[in-house]
Amino acid sequence: MELREQAPCATAAGPRLEHGVADGVATVVISNPAKRNAMTADMWEALPGLLESLAVDPAVRVLVLTGAGDTFCAGADISSLRDPAGRPQELAVRAEEALAAFPRPTLAAVRGYCVGGGSQLAAACDLRFADQGASFGVTPAKLGIVYPSSSTRRLVALVGPATAKYLLYSGELIGAERALRTGLVDEVLPADGLEERVRAFTRVLASRSQLTQGAAKEFADGRTDRDAYWSAQARGSGDTAEGVAAFLERRAPRFTYTTGPVGPSPTSG
Repeated sequence: MELREQAPCATAAGPRLEHGVADGVATVVISNPAKRNAMTADMWEALPGLLESLAVDPAVRVLVLTGAGDTFCAGADISSLRDPAGRPQELAVRAEEALAAFPRPTLAAVRGYCVGGGSQLAAACDLRFADQGASFGVTPAKLGIVYPSSSTRRLVALVGPATAKYLLYSGELIGAERALRTGLVDEVLPADGLEERVRAFTRVLASRSQLTQGAAKEFADGRTDRDAYWSAQARGSGDTAEGVAAFLERRAPRFTYTTGPVGPSPTSG
């Protein structure tokens, strides 16, 4: 399934999230071309539910987030930011946290602008691949908005405090090569090579053990209370025995463990 043309989750025109699943890879497409794929309040609100449905689909082993056409996401729809109750920002944080908590590997495939809420979503993915023409920016200082604390901490964890402050204080855009140097992006590809690289890499991810990936995701994200849980999962999964047998028999492994939803943190109740 190509990144530029996805099966829609709804037939209605207008701002929407589209998705499709093929060969173990779920692709979610941010589609609002009239506003450079800006996220409306309804789109923010819809994302957690869509992710929840994909998380329980046993066919999904990897998730790719991208934008329709030649733009990833230019941020939140500015008209929605006039809400005095701050509902769009609250919805954006919920969507970001739902994406960060998705139990399988996630990858943002970025073309064009990845700004504001777009960068917020890209940062919530495990990995980010971009084409050479991509631009990144965290722009609340241009609008007098307080960037959420959780989003700020996630950005700092990716790029370090100095670069995070540069982006947050200035609201300036940076190119893909600088994003790569700072750790905001994992790979930069020629414009005509992004799609094939994402397709090839997600095939690799889909072939690997979800047991290993699920544990690694939680540990890398700072979980310190799940060692016993993952040890028990490993003992009962059969993935280790299958991996060793496949290596000795010189064949591709057939891993069967399926990662469930991420367990609650000690402070989440």
